[in-house]
Amino acid sequence: MAYMMPNERLKWLTLCAAVVVLASVGNTLAANPADSDQKGPVFLKEPTNRIDFSNSTGAEIECKSSGNPMPEIIWIRSDGTAVGDVPGLRQISSDGKLVFPPFRAEDYRQEVHAQVYACLARNQFGSIISRDVHVRAVVQQFYESEVNNEYVIRGNSAVLKCSIPSFVADFVQVVSWQDEEGQLYGTLEDQQGTDGKYLVLPSGELHIREVGPEDGYKSYQCRTKHRLTGETRLSATKGRLVITEPVGSVSPQFSGNGNQEHITLTRVPLNQSVTLMCPAQAYPVPFFRWYKFIEGTTRKQAVVLNDRVKQVSGTLIIKDAVVEDSGKYLCVVNNSVGGESVETVLTVTAPLSAKIDPPTQTIDFGRPAVFTCQYTGNPIKTVSWMKDGKAMGHSEPVLRIESVKKEDKGMYQCFVRNDQESAEASAELKLGGRFDPPVIRQAFQEETMEPGPSVFLKCVAGGNPTPEISWELDGKKIANNDRFQVGQYVTVNGDVVSYLNITSVHANDGGLYKCIAKSKVGVAEHSAKLNVYGLPYIRQMEKKAIVAGETLMVTCPVAGYPIDSIVWERDNRALPINRKQKVFPNGTLIIENVERNSDQATYTCVAKNQEGYSARGSLEVQVMVPPKITPFDFGEEPTNVEDSVSVTCLISSGDLPIDIEWLFNDYGISSYSGISVVKNGKRSSILGIDNVQARHAGKYSCKVKNHAAAVNYTAELIVNVPPRWILEPTDKAFAQGSDAKVECKADGFPKPQVTWKKAVGDTPGEYKDLKKSDNIRVEEGTLHIDNIQKTNEGYYLCEAINGIGSGLSAVIMVSVQAPPEFTEKLRNQTARRGEPAVLQCEAKGEKPIGILWNMNNMRLDPKNDNRYTIREEILSAGVMSSLSIKRTERSDSALFTCVATNAFGSDDASINMIVQEVPEMPYALKVLDKSGRSVQLSWAQPYDGNSPLNRYIIEFKRSRASWDEIDRVMVPGHTTEAQVQKLSPATTYNIRIVAENEIGSSQSSEAVTIITAEEAPSGKPQNIKVEPVNQTTLRVTWKPPARSDWNGEILGYYVGYKLSNTNSSYIFETINFITEEGKEHNLELNNLRVYTQYSVVIQAFNKIGAGPLSDEEKQFTAEGTPSQPPSDTACTTLTSQTIRVSWVSPPLESANGVIKTYKVVYAPSDEWYDETKRHYKKTASSDTVLHGLKKYTNYTMQVLATTAGGDGVRSVPIHCQTEPDVPEAPTDVKALVMGNAAILVSWRPPAQPNGIITQYTVYSKAEGAETETKTQKVPHYQMSFEATELEKNKPYEFWVTASTTIGEGQQSKSIVAMPSDQVPAKIASFDDTFTATFKEDAKMPCLAVGAPQPEITWKIKGVEFSANDRMRLLPDGSLLIKSVNRQDAGDYSCHAENSIAKDSITHKLIVLAPPQSPHVTLSATTTDALTVRLKPHEGDTAPLHGYTLHYKPEFGEWETAEVSVDSQKHNIENLLCGSRYQVYATGFNNIGAGEASDILNTRTKGQKPKLPEKPRFIEVSSNSVSLHFKAWKDGGCPMSHFVVESKKRDQLEWNQISNNVKPDNNYVVLDLEPATWYNLRITAHNSAGFTVAEYDFATLTVTGGTIAPLDDGMGHGNVHARIPMPAWMPEWLDLNFMVPLIATVVVVAVGICVVCVALSRRRSDDMRGGQKDVYYDVVYNQTMGPGATLDKRRPDLRDELGYIAPPNRKLPPVPGSNYNTCDRIKRGTVISRGGLRSNHSTWDPRRNPNLYEELKAPPVPMHGNANIYGHGGHAHGNVECHYRHPGMEDEICPYATFHLLGFREEMDPTKAMNFQTFPHQNGHTPVPGHAGTMLPPGHPGHVHSRSGSQSMPRANRYQRKNSQGGQSSIYTPAPEYDDPANCAEEDQYRRYTRVNSQGGSLYSGPGPEYDDPANCAPEEDQYGSQYGGPYGQPYDHYGSRGSMGRRSIGSARNPGNGSPEPPPPPPRNHDMSNSSFNDSKESNEISEAECDRDHGPRGNYGAVKRSPQPKDQRTTEEMRKLIERNEAGPKQLQLQQTNGAGFTAYDTMAV
Repeated sequence: MAYMMPNERLKWLTLCAAVVVLASVGNTLAANPADSDQKGPVFLKEPTNRIDFSNSTGAEIECKSSGNPMPEIIWIRSDGTAVGDVPGLRQISSDGKLVFPPFRAEDYRQEVHAQVYACLARNQFGSIISRDVHVRAVVQQFYESEVNNEYVIRGNSAVLKCSIPSFVADFVQVVSWQDEEGQLYGTLEDQQGTDGKYLVLPSGELHIREVGPEDGYKSYQCRTKHRLTGETRLSATKGRLVITEPVGSVSPQFSGNGNQEHITLTRVPLNQSVTLMCPAQAYPVPFFRWYKFIEGTTRKQAVVLNDRVKQVSGTLIIKDAVVEDSGKYLCVVNNSVGGESVETVLTVTAPLSAKIDPPTQTIDFGRPAVFTCQYTGNPIKTVSWMKDGKAMGHSEPVLRIESVKKEDKGMYQCFVRNDQESAEASAELKLGGRFDPPVIRQAFQEETMEPGPSVFLKCVAGGNPTPEISWELDGKKIANNDRFQVGQYVTVNGDVVSYLNITSVHANDGGLYKCIAKSKVGVAEHSAKLNVYGLPYIRQMEKKAIVAGETLMVTCPVAGYPIDSIVWERDNRALPINRKQKVFPNGTLIIENVERNSDQATYTCVAKNQEGYSARGSLEVQVMVPPKITPFDFGEEPTNVEDSVSVTCLISSGDLPIDIEWLFNDYGISSYSGISVVKNGKRSSILGIDNVQARHAGKYSCKVKNHAAAVNYTAELIVNVPPRWILEPTDKAFAQGSDAKVECKADGFPKPQVTWKKAVGDTPGEYKDLKKSDNIRVEEGTLHIDNIQKTNEGYYLCEAINGIGSGLSAVIMVSVQAPPEFTEKLRNQTARRGEPAVLQCEAKGEKPIGILWNMNNMRLDPKNDNRYTIREEILSAGVMSSLSIKRTERSDSALFTCVATNAFGSDDASINMIVQEVPEMPYALKVLDKSGRSVQLSWAQPYDGNSPLNRYIIEFKRSRASWDEIDRVMVPGHTTEAQVQKLSPATTYNIRIVAENEIGSSQSSEAVTIITAEEAPSGKPQNIKVEPVNQTTLRVTWKPPARSDWNGEILGYYVGYKLSNTNSSYIFETINFITEEGKEHNLELNNLRVYTQYSVVIQAFNKIGAGPLSDEEKQFTAEGTPSQPPSDTACTTLTSQTIRVSWVSPPLESANGVIKTYKVVYAPSDEWYDETKRHYKKTASSDTVLHGLKKYTNYTMQVLATTAGGDGVRSVPIHCQTEPDVPEAPTDVKALVMGNAAILVSWRPPAQPNGIITQYTVYSKAEGAETETKTQKVPHYQMSFEATELEKNKPYEFWVTASTTIGEGQQSKSIVAMPSDQVPAKIASFDDTFTATFKEDAKMPCLAVGAPQPEITWKIKGVEFSANDRMRLLPDGSLLIKSVNRQDAGDYSCHAENSIAKDSITHKLIVLAPPQSPHVTLSATTTDALTVRLKPHEGDTAPLHGYTLHYKPEFGEWETAEVSVDSQKHNIENLLCGSRYQVYATGFNNIGAGEASDILNTRTKGQKPKLPEKPRFIEVSSNSVSLHFKAWKDGGCPMSHFVVESKKRDQLEWNQISNNVKPDNNYVVLDLEPATWYNLRITAHNSAGFTVAEYDFATLTVTGGTIAPLDDGMGHGNVHARIPMPAWMPEWLDLNFMVPLIATVVVVAVGICVVCVALSRRRSDDMRGGQKDVYYDVVYNQTMGPGATLDKRRPDLRDELGYIAPPNRKLPPVPGSNYNTCDRIKRGTVISRGGLRSNHSTWDPRRNPNLYEELKAPPVPMHGNANIYGHGGHAHGNVECHYRHPGMEDEICPYATFHLLGFREEMDPTKAMNFQTFPHQNGHTPVPGHAGTMLPPGHPGHVHSRSGSQSMPRANRYQRKNSQGGQSSIYTPAPEYDDPANCAEEDQYRRYTRVNSQGGSLYSGPGPEYDDPANCAPEEDQYGSQYGGPYGQPYDHYGSRGSMGRRSIGSARNPGNGSPEPPPPPPRNHDMSNSSFNDSKESNEISEAECDRDHGPRGNYGAVKRSPQPKDQRTTEEMRKLIERNEAGPKQLQLQQTNGAGFTAYDTMAV
């Protein structure tokens, strides 16, 4: 080819590359689709581990797999052999299922029905096997369980066992126990109300605690249930307790264990309950303790008992076991005599599962592949791997294939197994890429040339993967050097081009060149000679090692050309020199069968040319000898079991070292049991088996290896094994006429011969061979008897013999039976309800046959029900039994089973009886959704009468039409929702529904009433402004939308707010609409975050719903103080007087503003408590240096950040110590003469040591002389030094210095002394002050000198000391005081005296004790704060660090505040307005907290709201009334909200208009009728209480005129008409006068009785310890109208009388009232017959505090109250007891005092409680409508109460208080009150007690904290089902009339979370029956959710919620505390002020 230009060649290369790429892409596209879809098999549905089934049901086992191509399913046994069909017993269906049909008992075959199967799925890519499937068929056999007597020592626990036969034990379990009276005993879960004496354990035993003599008279039976058949039966025997009286003491003994080792094994599946038994008995009754061993150790720890782990006597019960419960447990039993223990190993099994990661992987040839088996479950015994269904012998979780080969592709499986189950996972390994072995495409040719020029050799090779090319010269690899260069590149088509460049070729470069192309899939090579002219040359040859016996072939590497001859020589002899050697002209030498002796030598190659030049090269050959094994065997005869054998593996030849290894069946045997291997020298090894067993049979190989080769030799060990049973025959019973088969299988070596014989006669003993006959044959050990008859019955012997041992034999009994049989097993039979029916069963079989009938598995006895009659008829082939039912009832829809029994067995047949009737009426009809023209309904499907419902008929009509004029909608019977369309908007409809089946139609459901809808507003509120008020409050103002956008009357606004720049939803507040024209609305948003930007939106709403949201307005709250301290505060000591402090700014979100400066607070640590000693330093940076500090002093520091809002939180104190310095001089020195040559120098330490004193230096110098100064070092703890060897009568001068680590300090003053013979008494110690801590020991020194020895005496505070048990004198003169007390403080003087002189010192002792009680006085009070003055006790010696102030509201819990020591006064803020408080204080110092001061009783200022004048408050128009709430005075406590109620004058029931009217707003009551008299009731709330006012008003006429007032007969225009009187009756007989007069007389009489009873009670109370025995009283605070009395006819009357509903239940509805709780709240329940009303229409509780407040004795004179009831002294307080509601025969009159015995008081009259009924309201007396409503002070709640009665909200468990102001009884939580509400998270042991309300302090100590139970069960129907019937519909039926707006539901449902959800808008009211308020989607009744809703806890019962109104000054947190403290009305109980003790008026007492 012509040479191309470079760029031209490039073009061609590019073009070729493009073609190749396109071609390869095409190939890929063509090849991939097929490949990518193809995959190996994967299981879709894998069978379970265990399949148990009854022979009457059979079983199907499904196995499904996927793959491409679709895998084939094959069933195999556990040994891998395929499974085939067995006719009638086992089939494999076409879809791969393994089917076991039902079979007769005699057809049972063990190899079919008790076998381990597996499912194998395979396609061309591999095979997978399922987990093991253990199939077990259970033949129905009769069984009986038994209960045996149990022997037990009195007082111990007994465990009765239910013995179940072993052949059914796996399928039968105990379900219950019963005694002879039929009393059932349940498991731990069933036991709620019992004392726990009897308990059925999870394992089925009956556990009886504390057995007494009376327990010996009962007998017990267990009831068992068969898991597969569902059959239950009682035990055949009854067991009883045999109770033994103990004789003397008995140590613990375990029953039935003897002296065996006490250890048991227990297995239990995950999440099941387990019982660990400790069956010990002893006397005295022992104590049981359970321990669990810590895994892997011998240490144990006590088992922790809780709700899941319980101990009943000695039995440990673990519910819902988890894997972690596995382990070894120890039960230790002790009594006073001895102890015993038992161990139990518990294994909690968790299901096994496995997964292989990765599930599929594609690996290139030669690359590694890793599969990891991830498994779970417990326990796991083995892990194994299979490939394509064959075991791999790998047992690790990780499978690694180092280099993947072609044969490695396929399916891999990991199996995990334990004894019970197995699990598997599969994965596929695919090979990546395509494989082409290398091929040489182009190569160099032989060439001859002259030396000098360069040579270029080229090789081109191809293949996939791309091969590597290497080069060799005469067999030696060529490496690159300065002359030889090898290079290669890959062409675009994938070929490799390699070249060899030789620069300036030499003669020596000639030779055989070879290029080798190699890849992991093969090798290709090409060689050719290169001849270079030149002299002969032989390249160096390397030493060659070869194994003896192989052939040596070597070529002489010759260069040079031409070469004439090449010869080989050995020892200068030319080869060949023998037959084995061959020499070829090209220089190749071959030596065959190499031997060491003859062939190991040095060989020389000689090359010559024609000129005679030659060259030589030598080759050294080394011969290696492989090992050779001498043959061995185990002998010709097989070995018998238990013989010994051994063989020796001897290596006769071979090079050392030699490695010898033994293999058994190709596996190593080092750990194999019973086989020993002993190495014997270097060349032999002995294998021995001392005790040959059957398992040792197999092939044993000796494998030997050295450097030359590896060889092995194998011998087989054959073991004679005596016969062993594979399948031992057992007794069999066969049905007559069936084909009998008895299997008998044995194995052994040689294979045993199995024969059968039959016993002669009826007893076993002598046997004869079986005669050959038609129906008896033996095949492979199995005895077949076809068509078995009675003659074949008898004993049979099976014998297995193989000549080894005596053989095996088994005798069995074959019996023939003819059991009864039903031809038809199951059939259905129908009957119409009320008609007669006959059920028939015909059983065939041997008579007599007894037939029993069961109904739903319970025995049917006609004696118990005369509707049933059973007749039997004897037939020729059997018996016919007929069951007649006179008239069928619904309960007859059941499974009737007839059980036929004869002597040979039993059979049963079932008849499924279906009684059909018309359906019941549909119920729970609800409105799901509605619009103007349609309504979506739902209902609950009723009982269908056992006939499918065909359809529902929805009937609807206009409310004014009759049910004759109705429209209908048909709905299919399978649905429970439908839409009714084509309705008219804003119309009231009644809707009901009827169900229909084939039998007929049901009754109509209860009708629901709906009103179709209007529309929501369409405009946004205008002029919205948001301004900050303070750090946590924003004020929002706005104006209404344009009038045209209202779309109805705007009821109010939803104001939503949220944090700006967050995605959270808005929190909405609801504001009522203000009717004043142009007036701005406003709202304050409280409890916001400090200095945070909020977004505010507003939307208007009307009855329909809310309009559009306004545009977002954003605003920040005011700056606050930082809520977190600076972080990472650190200090570093710089010098002895400076410290650096550093910190990091608080997090930005906690700064609550802009941080301006930081303050560092510091002081010495020991003065830190003293605020006056603290120093402050301000800085703007984040570190500072503190100067001028004390040396070597520990300093405490805090850092705080400051914003415009003030100082933030201080950091945690940190501590640093300044550096030490040299000390000051010792403060004092003494020198005392000790003799004529000795002086004692003593000193006091420096005042400021400035460090740790390391030593003192004593300087001494003789005075006057020029002598040198002597120094003496003294340890730091020594304060004296004896200078000796001094000269007598010579003066000496002394001084002392102290030293620290820094150096020596200043010197003390000098002192002079002179040694002398005269030694006067002197004291070396100094006057000192000692500080001792309370209760610790103190020692005061008095070191004295003198000769003679001075006498030491002490005086304490001037009194001579005498030793006692606390004080004594120590030998060194010191005084020791033990356990110092306050009285020990004072002066202690020590006196030393001898004959020469006397001396004394005085010590002062200061005792540091906890402070004594401080003085607390009240300084000032405001509405929400108290100021107290604190003074320390005068007797305190230790410095006071501060005070702790304790305070609590009257009904709350204690709170504390820390007060610094120098604060003269302290303000307690954020208190409740107008509430009583108790305050006391304690002091604390560094010793601890001191004694408490006296309790200070006080109250905050403020009163309940005050009434306004009517004209200022009410403004009337023709169809509305405006209320100006600003006219109300708040009494000093801010108003929280108002409740507005109204009614027409002549109506009894009040309608609630709103329960949350804000105080600042005006409020308009709309939709009134013109020219009509109305009553208006307003309840005003503040934190001090509430005030109720009633007003009369008449709306104006349409034209704006007024109407005439009603006349009361007295000219007063009163609201009530007088009752006309007959002319002949005197005037004073007027009922308006007489009824109150009579009532007053009754009240006085009752009052006197009450006083008498109370006085007698008080005496008995005093004898019993005061008020503590008032049991279990709960105030429900109901205000009961006459409708609220009790109907004693109710069967569940105990709910009203004998049973006190705990406060977290709703009260049940009032019997007879036809309202449920919310109804009663909604409506008043008083019926007035022309009731009289005062024209003084408002009521103010302050006008006469005695009005109905309590019963007085003596009674208040009548005239005292007359002005309240009316003018002119006429009282109209009619208390008419004789007016009854229909159906209420038994009324309790108001004002009557009753004496009831509560069930808790055990009918003891002395414990009975008196309670008083209360006045009627609403129409009888103008009493406050909200007298029974309770609210905590200041709580903005809404109480949905009318005057009728008070509901008990469900969601609380706190005590109720009366908050009316005035007197009240206070009840706090008391002991022993179970909570039956069954709320999961509630403590079940809640208690209620009554606080002493008799006088004296009301503080009863902090009550227990109660969880908030508001998050209890859903509120829908706690009482609905219970109190449905006569009390109206269940609660959830309110929802059917449209529940509260969905907006409210969220907060009502979750009352306890306290989360800042949007508070619900007030409900839009509507009352269909008597109100003109309509609404869409809203209920005409108040919903239960609203009834219980947060807008106010009644009393303290409400759940904690965010306050829904912005004006409320109390934070959510405070409200939470109030509720938790049971805070209620602000008034203290004032029973002390009254003559009698009773309950407060309007408190209903449930006893």
